[in-house]
Parts: sequence; C-alpha cells; structure tokens
Amino acid sequence: MKYLYALKDLVISLFISTIIIYGLNIAAGYAGADYTFTNGEAFIVWILMAILVNNCLKR
Repeated sequence: MKYLYALKDLVISLFISTIIIYGLNIAAGYAGADYTFTNGEAFIVWILMAILVNNCLKR
C-alpha cells in the first residue's frame, strides 16, 4: 500500500512541477526575457522542482 501512495505523490509532484516551470517561463516571456532550455537542462530543472514540491507536500 505504501507503494501506491509513493507513486501517487510522485505523479502529483511531477505534474505540479511541470506547471510551475512552464508558468515561470511564460511569465518571464511576458516580462521580456527569452529563456530556452536544452533537453538536459529541462530534465534537471524538472526533477529538482519535483523534489521540492514533494518535500513541500509532506508537510
């Protein structure tokens, strides 16, 4: 049963981190900045943001 909760938390944190990353990128675009990510950079930022969101959900 713990595996299902861990999988649920993983999917939620990955989904929320995607929304946050693209939201920040779009907001920066409206402010005039142009940020482009390579595939490796996007993956690293996505995983780190998912870890941050996962730690915030546990509280």
